[in-house]
Amino acid sequence: MSQNDSHATFTTNYPNPIHEPKHLKIICVGAGASGLLLAYKLQRSFDNFELMIYEKNEDISGTWLENTYPGCACDIPAHVYTYTFEPNPNWSSVYSGSREIRDYFLSFAKKYELHKYIKLRHQVSGAVWNDKTGQWDVDIANLENGSVMHDSCDIFISAVGVLNAWKWPTIPGLHDFKGPVLHTARWDSSVNLEGKHVGLIGNGSSGIQVLPAISPEVAKITTFIRSPTWVSPTRGFESRIYPEEERQKYASDPQAHLAYRKTLEKNMNELFQIFITDSPGQKQTFDAMKKMMQDKLQISDDLQKLVIPTWPVGCRRLTPGIGYLEMLASDKVEVVFGEIEKITAKGCVSTGQEYPIDVLICATGFDTSFKPRFPLIGLGGKNLQDAWASEAQSYLGIAAHGFPNYFMFIGPNSPSGNGPLLVAMEAQADYMLRMINRWQTENIHSFSPKIDAVQDFIAFKDEFMKATVWEHECKSWYKNNSASGKVTALWPGSTLHYLEAISDPRYEDWDFKYKGNRFAFLGNGRSQVESDSTADWAYYIRNEDDGPYLGRLKQTKIVARSGTVIPADIQSKPRYGSQ
Repeated sequence: MSQNDSHATFTTNYPNPIHEPKHLKIICVGAGASGLLLAYKLQRSFDNFELMIYEKNEDISGTWLENTYPGCACDIPAHVYTYTFEPNPNWSSVYSGSREIRDYFLSFAKKYELHKYIKLRHQVSGAVWNDKTGQWDVDIANLENGSVMHDSCDIFISAVGVLNAWKWPTIPGLHDFKGPVLHTARWDSSVNLEGKHVGLIGNGSSGIQVLPAISPEVAKITTFIRSPTWVSPTRGFESRIYPEEERQKYASDPQAHLAYRKTLEKNMNELFQIFITDSPGQKQTFDAMKKMMQDKLQISDDLQKLVIPTWPVGCRRLTPGIGYLEMLASDKVEVVFGEIEKITAKGCVSTGQEYPIDVLICATGFDTSFKPRFPLIGLGGKNLQDAWASEAQSYLGIAAHGFPNYFMFIGPNSPSGNGPLLVAMEAQADYMLRMINRWQTENIHSFSPKIDAVQDFIAFKDEFMKATVWEHECKSWYKNNSASGKVTALWPGSTLHYLEAISDPRYEDWDFKYKGNRFAFLGNGRSQVESDSTADWAYYIRNEDDGPYLGRLKQTKIVARSGTVIPADIQSKPRYGSQ
């Protein structure tokens, strides 16, 4: 029989060739950076699928749509706050603002026609695993008309982000205040701050950004700070506006742009050393940042002791405080340390004294418990909200035991503060799609990480964290806004470490349930190649071995282009034998 006769019919109980992709339905919650990435990668690599992304907001881009407060910007360089495969040569500055970042994601969605997968102003309100059908039954609230619709899917994915569920401070009398009350994550631009006395609660990332941004227009700022924090641009990431000639260079010379992006990314990856307690990098950075803060504050020694931390650099997320320290030391800003006891109609009371203000800004962060924002009911009626009530325990930051066919982006113990983030998000998407590919091309009913795999991962993570600065006594969202709780937000290693750790699924860590005979996917005895008369049926015949390396170390060296970079510490030294 010739290749053109490949579609000849014959009798079989399995009519399809091996790995025939069955129809796949995915529901994703959220159309921010991770939801858009999923849509792109699914569209690029898969056939015979249906994707529905439900987004509660009126438009896409998640946190970059929601956060519009003055000074809002990403706290890592913009040229590496992009998908690795989708550079943007036109960033205006090192730390670009939220509107510019949002434009990047809008452009990405438009370029790849991703809007067809997205339903805006629709909020998932609950999801229940149906083990009989092997699907998730999902309730969605239509925020336009208040109705509730029902949908179902084979794979359910959370892409809601971590710093997204903002919260008011739990201070008595908050709603007694007679003036405007703003939250940085729900900014009301109609409130006029010109000439006003503004009270600012919080000195996390948003508080550090908003204070210098509003200072030119307000009459005075009273900032209420409960604890010190490390604030300073990190070496190599100094804030600056890109001149037009530099932007044109990156736009016209992709290789020059790539080299600059790699330099920034390499610098970020090198930062991981400072997160190890008592390491030379930690000690050097501690001394350098302490001196930098002292030089910029120019305030009394007593105030410096309150502003500059004693705990290690990196225990809380490092924040480039462009202009913050200088303003903190100015006559326009009054610094009040300690807890706010209550809020009155006129202002805030701290240490027994009332501080009258006109406008109150709350830069008080988010719910970082990792609990789902809606009931998520898995096997045996277990609700993930309850299972993670005291501690969120994931499998490698992407899955949860007892919740089949369920994934999450940037789940507990993902590398959300260890170095570059979006590349880790890409690695998570690739991992998910490898698992989904198996589901689609085999007769798998469901898959869920084994409990002992989750427990072993958590035990390893807890032991690793003992050697890091993250476990020191500082209040951080890394520890669910506690000072001494378990580190639930961060991966036990660097971002590069994470990329290797999840590059290949450890299928032995998963419970697979099949529909009938697990080998039914073998089909009618024909390959997918034999189903394609235009394919090369002898594709494996070649003149040299150009196949992938199968040893992990050799494979990693090839992927990382080992031997192509001269280490910085020997670049300036003469090579052996040189004159």
